[in-house]
Amino acid sequence: MTTYKAPGVYTEEISTFPPSVAEVSTAIPAFIGCTENTNMENGKPPVPTRISTLLEYTERFGGAKNEDVTVTISGDEVTGVTPPSLEFLMFYSLDMYFKNGGGPCYIVSVGDYNSAASKADIEAGLTALKKEDEPTLIVLTDAVKLSDTDYNSLCQTALMQCKELKDRFCIFDIKDGDDGEKFRNGIGTNNLKYGAAYYPYIKTALNFPYTDDSVTVTGLSLSGDTTAEYETGINGVRIFYTKTGNDTTTTLKTIIEEGTTANIGFAIDDSVADAKKLTISLPQGTTKNPSSATPTALVNAWSSWKNNNANDAKGFDIQKAGKGLASVTPKAEFDLKYAKDLGNADAGAKYTLQEFQYDKTALYNKIKLALDQEKIVLPPSSAIAGVYASVDRDSGVWKAPANVSLNSVTGPVVRLNNADQEDLNIDINSGKSINAIRAFAGKGTIVWGARTLAGNDNEWRYISVRRLFNMVEESVQKSTAFAVFEPNTAMTWLKVRSMIEGYLDGLWREGALAGAAADQAFFVNVGLGTTMTTKDINEGRMNIEIGLAAVRPAEFIILKFSHKLQES
Repeated sequence: MTTYKAPGVYTEEISTFPPSVAEVSTAIPAFIGCTENTNMENGKPPVPTRISTLLEYTERFGGAKNEDVTVTISGDEVTGVTPPSLEFLMFYSLDMYFKNGGGPCYIVSVGDYNSAASKADIEAGLTALKKEDEPTLIVLTDAVKLSDTDYNSLCQTALMQCKELKDRFCIFDIKDGDDGEKFRNGIGTNNLKYGAAYYPYIKTALNFPYTDDSVTVTGLSLSGDTTAEYETGINGVRIFYTKTGNDTTTTLKTIIEEGTTANIGFAIDDSVADAKKLTISLPQGTTKNPSSATPTALVNAWSSWKNNNANDAKGFDIQKAGKGLASVTPKAEFDLKYAKDLGNADAGAKYTLQEFQYDKTALYNKIKLALDQEKIVLPPSSAIAGVYASVDRDSGVWKAPANVSLNSVTGPVVRLNNADQEDLNIDINSGKSINAIRAFAGKGTIVWGARTLAGNDNEWRYISVRRLFNMVEESVQKSTAFAVFEPNTAMTWLKVRSMIEGYLDGLWREGALAGAAADQAFFVNVGLGTTMTTKDINEGRMNIEIGLAAVRPAEFIILKFSHKLQES
């Protein structure tokens, strides 16, 4: 009570509204994996970073790694594309997350693209995440690249964190090549109500990034003459030696060796690992007198090219005449009908896509089109995290995140029917349910399962029930903090009970709780003789009991039909 000592008029504000429960966010996932740029400092743990858009991610962490791709051609047609084995999944996972309705999330970068994340790296990411309060979902993005043993161990660690904090939930992938049996055998039996697993992988509409230099082209058909290609040590100039007829012994290497003396300045480097890639170091100019056996035309062509500064020349086309040279012509383009080894035809010759851009433009464009048609296959957890966020935002956390189509997905890699899903959904041996992703005609790719890993547990069988309790527990816990150190009396108990009942009444009216009346949907008990004894009060404990009648999804809808007898 305020004490007044001087005469006057005083104003006091009287609080008439009771305290209320502020609801916490329910779908804030944390993705753990490698990024192009990492915010880790040497010797320090990962730093979880909150982002809201894919643009914000690329500004802070970079993009995807340019992938190495192999394209096989025959003649002027593309006959096959060998897609890359994606080592780093974070960027693609974030793209799928946002495309499926995701919002704010956390990135836990545990390394860059110099090396793949190890089990210890991801464990360090989980440890760092444990100190963050806001995340409510855990996605082990790059962990699927590890061995089965390491992956299952990380899943157990993540489940343990959820059990300790009681404010988050795990979304797991069934690894590619596993039908669920390996995962069930390796995940154990502890804390299964805090996680859900999804099968199979999904075919996305995403393209992998690449550069022309990272695309290798093989299968080039050889016709006519063959060419030896040399890389020079000056400005990257290439030298092409064309060999005609049935000569199978003479190469540019032998010509230069036979015609080179110590006074000329040509040097052939045989120390490189690939003998087909010998280096010829040409001087930028020579004042020495070549002998009659020296390939004078080569020296003159090189000098002429340097003097004229013909920057458009890509190399020299060297025509052989006996053991000498008939002509040396600067080349502005690569002639790709020839193989790239020492004058020997080789159908397995390899080129980069860049070398096709000017000499074989039509084939270059065909290769680009074939690469654009190759799509990425990803584990589904990131897209599922987006579904969780979208369903929570549109319907509420009490709505099962199922019977929802996936965006930017062309289908699952394994098509399932009802018989296939029976053993996934209900496991009679261990009770570990796995949620299916299925393709339905006219509907697209649908999330067709809503169970936690504790599929036989009557209380925690469904994802929506577990996550509803997570939300209510954390929201009430944070909102009742005002009562700490307040008098443990009936007045405080009334405030606390009224606050919680008001919050639960709102949830019931929104459809989160089952019951025709509020007293059928929930209860809140607190008080001496009800939830506390005199000893509890003396020891400073205020015990509050809360019961919820959570709504459960209608997983099986049974329609019963019978014949009705004719009555007239």
